[in-house]
Amino acid sequence: MHGSGISIWFFNGVLMTIYGALIFGYGLFEVVTGVVAKVQLAYLHAPIWWGALMLTIGIFYLVKFRPGRKA
Repeated sequence: MHGSGISIWFFNGVLMTIYGALIFGYGLFEVVTGVVAKVQLAYLHAPIWWGALMLTIGIFYLVKFRPGRKA
């Protein structure tokens, strides 16, 4: 089965995209509602930054390793 099937990196991209969207959405919810978790450095809005980073990397993996793509 060498060279056939779906790459594990595609599934990694799916998971990172889903988690990134959830974390980014929660970060936006915090900013819009003003309900921020009581943690140190909350003013940096880490969920927005990490969610956006995970979402970007996940979409990159989805595009680069999508099934049916010619190598």
